[in-house]
Amino acid sequence: MKIEQIYTGCIAQAAYYMESNGEAAIFDPLREVQPYLDKAAKDNAKIKYIFETHFHADFVSGHLDLAQKSGGKIVYGPTAEPAFEAIIAQDNQEFKVGLYTIKAIHTPGHTLESTCYLLTDENGKQHGIITGDTLFIGDVGRPDLAQALTEELTQEKLASYLFDSLRNKIMPLSDDLIVYPSHGAGSACGKNMSKETTDTLGNQKRTNYALRADMTKEEFTKELLDGLGLPPAYFPQNVLLNIKGYESLDNIIQKSNIGLSPNEFETVANQGDVVVLDVRHENDFVKSHIPNSIFIGIQGNFAPWVGALLRDVNQKLLLVIPAGREEETITRLSRVGFDHVLGYLNGGIDAWIEAGYETDSIQSITPEEFAKQLTPESTVVDARKPGEFEAEHVENALNIPLDTVNENFQSVPKSNDFFLHCAGGYRSVIMASILKSRGIHNIINVEKGMNGIKQTSVSCTQFVCPSTKK
Repeated sequence: MKIEQIYTGCIAQAAYYMESNGEAAIFDPLREVQPYLDKAAKDNAKIKYIFETHFHADFVSGHLDLAQKSGGKIVYGPTAEPAFEAIIAQDNQEFKVGLYTIKAIHTPGHTLESTCYLLTDENGKQHGIITGDTLFIGDVGRPDLAQALTEELTQEKLASYLFDSLRNKIMPLSDDLIVYPSHGAGSACGKNMSKETTDTLGNQKRTNYALRADMTKEEFTKELLDGLGLPPAYFPQNVLLNIKGYESLDNIIQKSNIGLSPNEFETVANQGDVVVLDVRHENDFVKSHIPNSIFIGIQGNFAPWVGALLRDVNQKLLLVIPAGREEETITRLSRVGFDHVLGYLNGGIDAWIEAGYETDSIQSITPEEFAKQLTPESTVVDARKPGEFEAEHVENALNIPLDTVNENFQSVPKSNDFFLHCAGGYRSVIMASILKSRGIHNIINVEKGMNGIKQTSVSCTQFVCPSTKK
């Protein structure tokens, strides 16, 4: 038997490939399915089942394309109501894949249909459990996503279901089971995930706050919901795509991977309701970019930031892309449901400049220059998350996390120049591009962010827990 975790770091997502005796199963596949087909072909195996742990919110699953190309049957847990053909498993229903048995264990809480899959070998030995978003390493799934679709499913009600699922279905299992979750650190599906992507169930019982044996349901609900920010706005749209279906990725790439001349690009951009998305490195964007374009660099957590900031998966996009990364960019956008790319700028920004079109830039300085220019009267905007800000920040800085910029951009100073930074320079340029597209130009970006600032003489405030203050 072979089980392989296929981890995609930019969206912190884990799919699983399992093969036994010439049969294979895929769990929670990504939108691009060719890697799974290639693995099965290499093993001379037939994909028998495509197991889904739930209707995903943070990415569009590849279940439909994979079923069409492999002939495998899609499987969901109890209460799931997809708009396409699928096996709706009963609680504790078993499936055979080669010599292995896969048991569906209904674990509502993250969503109503959430289901874990227990893997048992030919000798009856329980090997591992694929937990989806029910149990992560160091955390459990957030229980507030269903509210966007069904108001009566409050986060408190789902938290109660999740408590019962963990105590009654997961925690009684053997300590030596390997836990295979669907996400790791960086995913918005939880708040406290570990960088590790597998662990034993026994260790999770000892270290995961949500699995404390003496925890009451009220304590669980309070701790689970404490500090849980709003989910990204694109999540409900991805859920609906996963429930109702979507266009084949092959078709999306074919109609989107179109190089446009600068003149064609400019004509399409002026048609209205089109966002020019520049995915180059932040250093290149700062120097020269198309006016009013939005920067979200492909080298970072690209797709989640696109979803969180652009929000509407039906948004029409024109792309400025590093040469050779056109199909990759289109694919990564489609992972989060952004399927409406109208083309990309052929020849990139150089072709735009050579054609005589206008460009813009962002004023950007080094951390050392920031230290020299900073005065007690200066305004500093910090684009990092609240937890990062609380741990350490420039004295008197204003915290406007990047994922709140659409709501809070009015809080940005409009009259005098202000300094803008994040941790390493990626998020601050994203925020600067969004602010400039809204007519705010008095921005001075600090390169290298807090990582660079800490190497200078700038005075920083470190967070002290109130209970330890004297």
